[in-house]
Amino acid sequence: QVQLVESGGGLVQAGGSLRLSCSASGSIFRFAVMSWYRQAPGEQRELVATINPTGITNYSGSVKGRFTISRDSAKNTVSLQMNSLKPEDTAVYFCNAGSLRGVYWGQGTQVTVSS
Repeated sequence: QVQLVESGGGLVQAGGSLRLSCSASGSIFRFAVMSWYRQAPGEQRELVATINPTGITNYSGSVKGRFTISRDSAKNTVSLQMNSLKPEDTAVYFCNAGSLRGVYWGQGTQVTVSS
């Protein structure tokens, strides 16, 4: 059974920072592509950042240069450091794991950026 548990969301003022973490249980983490998605009210879920098992990262254009995704294989965690936050970053952020065994989602954590 694979479980992804996010933490670190909250309320922050524009220009501030937050760090999200996702803890993965089960044995898939080592070979999984880990991603962060977000979904704002009334909008579709969108990909924010991805990191593959070798550490190669990819970012959406809207967060590139402000967000950093990282993974710690010893702790089975993936993190998203979010700097220079903007009100348009407000959304529920979801951790995602993609592997040959399947695709898994966390329950989401709310990030709210006030102007």
